[in-house]
Amino acid sequence: MLWGVAHLAAERRKTGLALMAAYVLMLAGVLTVFTAFSVNLLSLAVQPRWLSVLTAALVAIALIWTGVIVWSFLLVRPARSDAVGRFLTTTLTIALCALVLAPTAYATRLAYLSRDVVNTLFRPGSTAPVMAQDPWNGADRVNFLLLGGDSAPGRPGVRTDSMTVASVDVESGATTLFGLPRNLQQVRMPDGPARARFPWGFTGAGPGTPGLLNEVFQFAEDHPDMVPGAEKGKRGPTLIKQTIGEILGIDVDYYAMVDMKGFAEIIDAMGGVQVTIKEPIVYGRHREGMLAAGTRKLSGEEALWYGRSRTDSDDYVRMGRQKCLLNAVAKQADPMTVLNSFERLAAATKRAISTDLPQDLLPAVVNLADKVKDAKMRSLSFVPPLISTADPDWHLIRGKVAEALDDRPSTKTAAHTPSPSPDAPINLDSACG
Repeated sequence: MLWGVAHLAAERRKTGLALMAAYVLMLAGVLTVFTAFSVNLLSLAVQPRWLSVLTAALVAIALIWTGVIVWSFLLVRPARSDAVGRFLTTTLTIALCALVLAPTAYATRLAYLSRDVVNTLFRPGSTAPVMAQDPWNGADRVNFLLLGGDSAPGRPGVRTDSMTVASVDVESGATTLFGLPRNLQQVRMPDGPARARFPWGFTGAGPGTPGLLNEVFQFAEDHPDMVPGAEKGKRGPTLIKQTIGEILGIDVDYYAMVDMKGFAEIIDAMGGVQVTIKEPIVYGRHREGMLAAGTRKLSGEEALWYGRSRTDSDDYVRMGRQKCLLNAVAKQADPMTVLNSFERLAAATKRAISTDLPQDLLPAVVNLADKVKDAKMRSLSFVPPLISTADPDWHLIRGKVAEALDDRPSTKTAAHTPSPSPDAPINLDSACG
């Protein structure tokens, strides 16, 4: 396994020393990449072009290493008369070659899956040089709309029953989650065809659509005139981003929507998620069981019911649990967890997630996510008694958003957080246990 030793034993000193030097340089280069540039390495893992380069480099190193092993064997193998020695050294050589080639094959497989996920989920971009200098175009914050989509038999289309805007400070990673209830009524529409059609707020299109916020996404998909020029599949995301931006008084930059059933698959691929359950929660559509109070690791299906159950509670309690679940996933999805279950995660992600994030922005998002994991995450939900869902006070909502974003928390989690007032952002690290 040390290049050049066999050559020195065979009195090929120049070749042996050259191979040793190459070996030391290679190890130094690999260690440098995986230590000093580990964060940049994660960024490269979401860029298809660099994935191809890294894959080619790994394959080249593995083939050269295998060649050195075989070459060394040929130089020092026992004589033909030593059958036992030949057998043992041949077996050892094959094992050493396998030890080098197997991890390379696995890494190549991961690179292929990663490239496939990136190309499937994220649209290509064309502004890489500009993005590399300032990916956020001078903005202090970037706002991501996180949607939970739910479809049901006998009900066409998708309802966005979970709607949260994550506003992230690009310097510190400190994040404030703004939660909007699905049953918000008389929703103010953005300027343009949408407001022209609903000048006094969104009212839907008849008994089948009573005019709730969770219907806006599918309504746009079904009515192309609401978002002129947008193709099918993009009308819903465009209008819901503009509508929620209008409600909160901020620009919503990007969205990501997770199908509820696919969310359970993602949790299972992670090996479960640990949460603190404050009160027992009914489990299953027919009350098959109970999620007992306490800190425990939930399976995908259990996590889905933790986030969705309204039995013995209401929409607003459920919204709080959903944010706790988002916080837990964000904190627990560490690189080793992702790597160990990468293939299952990749398959579940392609089925469950849709987004408008461009590929060029992914390295910056990876770096930002690393900051978010070590920063405070707070939550402000616009639910009763702060906001009446039947007659919302839009000025109050915008004012509370502005106050929350002006009050920037420290990047470190406090040891103790005083109980907040009902209309103040809640520190999720403390509130979720």
